[in-house]
Amino acid sequence: MGTKLRAALIGLGMMGRHHCRVLRSLDQVELVAVADPNGDAHGAADGLEVLSSVEELIAKGIDYCVVAVPTAYHEEVGLKLAEAGVHALIEKPLAQDVVGAKRLTQAFESRGLIGAVGHIERYNPALQNLRKRLENGELGSIYQVVTRRQGPFPNRISDVGVVKDLATHDIDLTAWVTRQPFVSVAARTAHKSGREHEDLVAMVGQLADGTVTNHLVNWLSPMKERVTIVTGERGCFVADTLTADLTFYANASVPTEWEALSAFRGVSEGDMVRYAIAKPEPLRTEHEQFRDALLGKPGADIVTMRQGLATVAVAEAAIESAQKGQTVQVSVPE
Repeated sequence: MGTKLRAALIGLGMMGRHHCRVLRSLDQVELVAVADPNGDAHGAADGLEVLSSVEELIAKGIDYCVVAVPTAYHEEVGLKLAEAGVHALIEKPLAQDVVGAKRLTQAFESRGLIGAVGHIERYNPALQNLRKRLENGELGSIYQVVTRRQGPFPNRISDVGVVKDLATHDIDLTAWVTRQPFVSVAARTAHKSGREHEDLVAMVGQLADGTVTNHLVNWLSPMKERVTIVTGERGCFVADTLTADLTFYANASVPTEWEALSAFRGVSEGDMVRYAIAKPEPLRTEHEQFRDALLGKPGADIVTMRQGLATVAVAEAAIESAQKGQTVQVSVPE
C-alpha cells in the first residue's frame, strides 16, 4: 500500500452518496474510483468518472472498496473483490442469507483480507459510551436489553423486509454492547403495506449468559424512535440513537419510607443522569475504524464479517420463528 490508501465505492444510492462524502474527507485515504450501473442520481461523484462494474473498479488498482449496492448483490460483488485481493467494507446486512454471508466470510478470511460490515449503529456515540460503561461494570449484572426502532417506510428498500434491513441493527448492537451472542429467538411479523416482505416484527431473544432481549421494529410508524434500554442490578441505561443521548437511571441507595409506594415500584427511583458526550458522526467513525484496521493500527474496532454472519443467522432464525410460530435456536455456521 502507498502513502494513501486507494479507495473505491460501488453504489451511489441513498447510502452510497454519504459513503462518498466521507471517503473524500478521510485522512490517509484517496477515493480514486466510483461505480454504479444506474449512474449518479445524487451527483455524489463530483468529477470522478462513474464506472459501471466492480471489475472496472478493480482495474483501477485499489486497496479497498466500500460496497453500497442492494443487499441482493452483496455476495456477487464481495466475492469478486476477495478474488482480486481487495479489502472490503460491505453495507449491512452482509448478505441476503446465511449461505451467502458464509461464502463471503470464508472468501475474505481464507485470503487474509480485512472484511467488515457496515453496521453503523455500533458507532453511534450513545452506544459507544454505553458499551464502555458496561465494560467498566457501572450497571453490574445485565438483566435485559430492549430496543425500539420505528419510523416511516424507507423508499430505498426493495429487496428485503424489516427484519434484515432494520432489525439487524438491533441484533448486532445488542450482541456487541453485551458481548454475548444470541442463542434463541421467538418472533412474530406482519405484512401491512402489500409488499412481499414483512413490515413489522416483534422479537424476544435470549443471549448466551441468560440475558433476555426484546426488539420492536417497524417501518409503519409516522413517528421516529431509536431507543436501546439496558437494565441491570444498579439501574438502567437509555441510549437514544436519534439524538445520540445517553441517560442513566440509578436504583436508589436510600430505602423508600412509604411502604405502599415502595411495593408498587419494586425498585427505588434514584438519580437520573444525562451524560455529556462528544457526538462525532457515526459514519465517519465507522470509516476511520476500517481505515485504521487496514493500516494495522492497534485497537481498530470493526464489525467483522464473522460477526455480520452471526447477525444474518439471528435474522433468519427470527423469520423462521415467525413462519413456524415457535422459538428457534440460533445456529451460526463455522
